[in-house]
Amino acid sequence: MFNNNEANPNKAEEAVKNMDNSEMYDKLENFNEFKSYLHNKISVGEKLGMNEEQLAKSAEKVADYLAKNTEPQNREEILLQELWKVGNEEEQHKLAHMLVKLAK
Repeated sequence: MFNNNEANPNKAEEAVKNMDNSEMYDKLENFNEFKSYLHNKISVGEKLGMNEEQLAKSAEKVADYLAKNTEPQNREEILLQELWKVGNEEEQHKLAHMLVKLAK
């Protein structure tokens, strides 16, 4: 996919085209399951009367615990864990807000 540290969009596009339908469906389904899980948790918080800031702060606490104490179970969790680890406190807070928005 990369040649001499340069991204080659044509090769990425080619790789996606070469994926069989079941492989692509599995990847999309896993991501959709991940978003559905987040949506359900956000819905519970909203039913408890939490606003977006409260939801984001709760998401920060959970994400911090998970990043330190658990192994990611899918690609999305791996990505989130890596983003969480490299982010400073402000970036983590923004990521938590983005996750809340994604899940709504």
